Amino acid sequence: MLISFGCPVSGAWAQPETLTSIARQAEELGYHGLWAFQRLLAGRDQDLAPSYQSVLDPIVALTWAGAATSRIRLGVSVINLPYLSPAYLAKQVSSLDRLTGGRFDLGLGTGWSEPEFVATNADPRPRGRRTEEYLAVLRTLFTGEETAFEGEFYRVPPSRMLPRPVQPGGPPILLGGTAEVALRRAGRIAAGWVSSSRASLAEVEHGARIVRQAAAEAGKNPDDVRVVVRAAVDSGTESWDQIRTRARQYADAGATELFYEPNWDPRIGGPDADPDAAATLGSEMLVNLAPV
Repeated sequence: MLISFGCPVSGAWAQPETLTSIARQAEELGYHGLWAFQRLLAGRDQDLAPSYQSVLDPIVALTWAGAATSRIRLGVSVINLPYLSPAYLAKQVSSLDRLTGGRFDLGLGTGWSEPEFVATNADPRPRGRRTEEYLAVLRTLFTGEETAFEGEFYRVPPSRMLPRPVQPGGPPILLGGTAEVALRRAGRIAAGWVSSSRASLAEVEHGARIVRQAAAEAGKNPDDVRVVVRAAVDSGTESWDQIRTRARQYADAGATELFYEPNWDPRIGGPDADPDAAATLGSEMLVNLAPV
């Protein structure tokens, strides 16, 4: 199982110098990747976790991290596809993939925050058909050839998008979701599945099994399916050894990659935390949880 780390995008430690230093240090320590997440805004009446109150844009943050590094992969878990036209997102991620030498992984979800749907004039429904068509448009644009697309939800006139991504076929696409239909969709049409931060060990094991079954039924090699787990870190209640032991259990459950998520710790990702103390604690996590 590959070991990665959450990028400084939330709250007090989401500062330019901290983002640069954590990215460089993670690469030096041998982490496989850095992962960001998306949150556009917090509605007045929403009861959201501290990590959702103040969040950098993931594409911008990962571009900043990519400019400070040369090897570590860069992923987002997840961008909510109803908020952006597929053509606009294709341009963003193609540019990021090219600028970083083909190091980007694209996680996609369908969203859950009603204020964000309103603010972006977005409707996630029907989730399944919309997601499948969105991925088809992305892959059409990633080719760099002159193409057109006519679908139920999206249209692209005869055109080409250049420069194309470095990775053949575009950045690998992983899908979020917890319902069985979403898990099966991830196995069938995507490179794999990225779990929710709330997913238990049993839920990850169940999800990994369903995703791989769907991949096999679609004629794909289930051993090639990626299962990425976000593991929230609470160093205030567990020792480093306990955290690492718990992480290893996800490998037995079928995960191919786990990223420790410091943004979920309110001492780091909380908007009112002390920036220097948050950066220090984040760096301490990075060092103590580094892959062996």
